[in-house]
Amino acid sequence: MSRRGIEYVRDDPDGEWTVRHLSGDTSDKAYRCPGCDQEIPRGVAHVVAWPSDGWGDAGDRRHWHTTCWRGRHQRRPNIQRTRNAPRYG
Repeated sequence: MSRRGIEYVRDDPDGEWTVRHLSGDTSDKAYRCPGCDQEIPRGVAHVVAWPSDGWGDAGDRRHWHTTCWRGRHQRRPNIQRTRNAPRYG
């Protein structure tokens, strides 16, 4: 296996994605997961995905927790809130 993991193309309802699974030992910095808006700390295994069907490129890569990536179709849109904002609605 290469340092960056093995890439594959996945055709999903939300488009065609190039996906790479990274092991914890290859992750050398923290990232923000777009699925849960939480930090993925250094050394944690995760998924990197970007559009591969012509509407994006490797510059559109996003780092996801593995469970967030798998469950992204079941989630509501992520609403950014301040720390003291109510958690309803």
